[in-house]
Amino acid sequence: MMTAKLFESALGIAPPWSVAGVDFDEAAKTLTVQIDFQAGSRFAVSGHDGLHPVHDTVSKTYRHLNFFQHECHLQVRTPRVKLPTGSVSLVEPDFAGRLNGFTLLFEALILMLARQMPFAAVARIVGESPHRVLTICQKYVEMACGLADYSDVRALAIDETSRARGHSYVTLAADADARRVLFVTEGRDARAIERLTEHLIDHGCPAENVESASIDMSPAFIAGVTEHLPSARITFDKFHVIAHASMAVDKMRRIEQRTDKSLKGMRWTLLKDRARLKPQAAADLDALIAKMTVKRTARAWSYKEQLREILDRKQINVVRAMLLDWCTGVMRSKVEPMKEVARMIRSHLDGIVAWAQTRQTNGFLEAINGLFQAAKRRARGFTRIATIRTVIFLIAGKLDFHAINPHAGQPT
Repeated sequence: MMTAKLFESALGIAPPWSVAGVDFDEAAKTLTVQIDFQAGSRFAVSGHDGLHPVHDTVSKTYRHLNFFQHECHLQVRTPRVKLPTGSVSLVEPDFAGRLNGFTLLFEALILMLARQMPFAAVARIVGESPHRVLTICQKYVEMACGLADYSDVRALAIDETSRARGHSYVTLAADADARRVLFVTEGRDARAIERLTEHLIDHGCPAENVESASIDMSPAFIAGVTEHLPSARITFDKFHVIAHASMAVDKMRRIEQRTDKSLKGMRWTLLKDRARLKPQAAADLDALIAKMTVKRTARAWSYKEQLREILDRKQINVVRAMLLDWCTGVMRSKVEPMKEVARMIRSHLDGIVAWAQTRQTNGFLEAINGLFQAAKRRARGFTRIATIRTVIFLIAGKLDFHAINPHAGQPT
């Protein structure tokens, strides 16, 4: 009797349920707890008012949290009740999980671990197959996404990340204010934006509610946002623009290095922020800048730093005028790689100038991409889009699993 009461308290079993017995198999290292219900009990069934009498019972087994180092299973004599309509329905115990064969507590443990490690590692810890671990996570992500409310979304950050070698990508869309992933889909074309818009509408966010969208300079993304999110002001963040300028500096260095071996080994000196350079690297950079009149790489670096200073300003009209002057100066120079940046700025001027006002960036989305790529490497890659979607939402979806499982953590 004491053993039964102890397990009832430990497992949180409450009337009409009770522990009928405990069986420990030392050879198999498993603990099986028999759960029964009081005779004469009536049970509620979702969608049907009142309490209903038991028609018959079936035995169901649920995997629970380990008892010390031993697997624990709950063997439940589960009632089927007779409904007023004449049909028979199986009762789900309060502790039953969302997936057949697991308790809520066990599923909550899976979700907690899966956010930190590959599914195969979780499977080894809990003693289940990687497939079943993945299935639990996919089920919870699907249910939580279905309950998600996006009615307060006003600013989007949209980016792509590679899913495999070659030109295979997935598009991610996030709430730029809440910094949570909202949508994941295959491809990186205008149809991805169309699918995103449909998803937002299905979750309470009409297209006209989206006031701004931060994207890269992909023509497909620009066309998709323009067509499907017409109220959104497109922003190209400063860091994408500076990244193009940095690539131009490196391209100029590689061209000039063919005839000037003194530039060899200076790649990172030219690409890093000057304030973060070590004293020797800073001295090398200063020596190069002093030869600006004869070194095109030095002029390219100077153009990049000028661009950075311009984009740090907040007055829209000033930024626009300074960018146009910068482009004119670059186009008159002989720094050919930087001319490509000037042409890009001229053709995307409004979106770049918008940065001065919105200060909206995709930086956090780039960080999420990095976390996903790290998870992909640990798991030796993901082949299915459903798995990729599940992993990204576990990492950065801030989904409310607590609404589905009271033992699961709430979003932070």
